[in-house]
Amino acid sequence: MNTKMITLALSLAAMWGGSVVRAVDAPSAPAGACCAVAAKPAPAACCAEIASVAPLTERSLYQFDAAWTDDAGVRVQLASLRGKPVVLAMFFASCTYACPMLVTDMQRIREALPEPMRQETRFVLVTFDTERDTPAALKAFRERSALDADWILLRGNADSVQELAMLLGVKFKQDAAGQFAHSNVVTVLNADGEIAHQRNGLAGDVSETAQAVILAAR
Repeated sequence: MNTKMITLALSLAAMWGGSVVRAVDAPSAPAGACCAVAAKPAPAACCAEIASVAPLTERSLYQFDAAWTDDAGVRVQLASLRGKPVVLAMFFASCTYACPMLVTDMQRIREALPEPMRQETRFVLVTFDTERDTPAALKAFRERSALDADWILLRGNADSVQELAMLLGVKFKQDAAGQFAHSNVVTVLNADGEIAHQRNGLAGDVSETAQAVILAAR
């Protein structure tokens, strides 16, 4: 693990303080940092430009720059999701019990969002199963779970999966039959990739998580 990853892990560990991370406000640009000094350019355009190139905070998961592959075989980096709230969970496609319930919970979270927010939010599933969950296997899971284009299904190498799980506080272990025992955690990331909220367990009320998504978009 490199120095950046260690710093990120320590920062997230200090922020957690427990199994559930409460909603946090996204950082804002210093008042007048750009608009006050711009002579002629429109303030809004100037501030938007600063926001688009603002450095990531120490708590942003988007510092984790591992490359992933989606179910279409396209290379993806998590930082490409910057600017939108993200609802993320780890799973494996051949799971027959917990993972389908986890996806159902994420679908319920989506349904609990106001209509405009549903279009703005990305739902991300990252597989534990680096051997069997090929792009084709993930595509088949998408089809049988009726997941539309707002869902992103990703696979990576074993090191990347292990590091992401550590950053999310997710535990998993593969047994001799190739199945995985794992934490059932849904994580909400704000527009800068910081953990805004985590939901542990399956089924139950999703309203708090849906509200966290709304807050994460602000």
